[in-house]
Amino acid sequence: MFTGDQEKVRKVNRSLILNTLRLHAPVSRAQVANITGLTRGTVSNIVNSLIEEGLVFEDQLQDSKVGRPSILLRLRPDGGAVIGVEIGVDFISVLLTNFVAEPLWETRVKTSPSQSQTDIIHQAETYIEQALDIAKAQTLRPLGIGVGLPGLVNVRQGNLIMAPNLHWTNVPLRLMWNQRFHLPIYIDNEANLSTLGEYYFGVARNTDNFIYLSSGIGLGGGVMIDGRLFRGANGYGGEIGHIQRDSQGEQCACGRIGCWETLVGPRAVLRRVRNELNVKQDTQLLEACSGDLDNLTFELIVQFALDGNAICRQAMEDVAVNLGVGIADLVNIFNPQMIVIGGAFIAGKDILYSIIEKTILSNALQPSVENLQIKFSERTAEACVLGAVAVVLDDILRELAIN
Repeated sequence: MFTGDQEKVRKVNRSLILNTLRLHAPVSRAQVANITGLTRGTVSNIVNSLIEEGLVFEDQLQDSKVGRPSILLRLRPDGGAVIGVEIGVDFISVLLTNFVAEPLWETRVKTSPSQSQTDIIHQAETYIEQALDIAKAQTLRPLGIGVGLPGLVNVRQGNLIMAPNLHWTNVPLRLMWNQRFHLPIYIDNEANLSTLGEYYFGVARNTDNFIYLSSGIGLGGGVMIDGRLFRGANGYGGEIGHIQRDSQGEQCACGRIGCWETLVGPRAVLRRVRNELNVKQDTQLLEACSGDLDNLTFELIVQFALDGNAICRQAMEDVAVNLGVGIADLVNIFNPQMIVIGGAFIAGKDILYSIIEKTILSNALQPSVENLQIKFSERTAEACVLGAVAVVLDDILRELAIN
């Protein structure tokens, strides 16, 4: 076997062992060998190397039986620090964790539409510096920075190609932050990272085939196939919010007409309710927004809908049907084990769930919905930033570089 082939095999084996520890720790060397199918000698050699690197440690556990105590293996929490960043349409979120993704520090701040691209990036850099200072104070070695952005991202190059809702184009963020922080930088679409976050830490933990949908300003989606994020040929896969569903509909932020994201999510709900209030009077709703429909919020509509307001509930139900029809098409294409719904949808799940489920079952091919699970994310604001941490850990644990 060539030296290059041997090194590749070793990296694959190392990845198997690290992922086994992530999923099953604490485990013994013998258990790792049984789970991975590797020989005990191979496991022992790689584990010894991981211990020397400070990524794994041994823990003695005294059995109830007489004899030597069991030596169990775990990932070291102090094996390093990871930083996750999300730059949203109106916020910046930064999370610092240790090697086992335990949060050490986090911040989430609002940004203003008046701020320039340069100002927002500089603001994010300030919080990253703060996270690095905290990691240094705890003697944790920084392992990398994951970044989620709301737009088309060239994952291989680490460039944001376009973010319609941010009005940013062609931002070489990986190059910029490589030069500033001298660390591995992982840039991806925010919905992809939220998908990875669900796979590592959420309701889809270790579900190898699922689709994640999240609505905020737009509609994002991520597709997990056989335990891998589907990114497409150039990293632009998963832009399901821009499937055209109404050729006579509203103009999308991307410039096209009738994209799916114009029919679902908070903006679609707000538009429907405001249109109704322009032709019908609803004293309670008008009083709640002080007589100015510009003060109407999605959260307020959800609360009124839950309290039985007919206009608000109908708007939520209409959006649920549009969401379910689109999901049914995705189910027919990908045949996932699970659909995970996150973002703003979570607030209205008590109204949305049964309608979405019924619509999917009515519109998808019957074999494709057998054993299909529909779940709402238990992660709210932190789904993407957790995924940004996960993409760094994923690269380390799998030994598969994405750049």
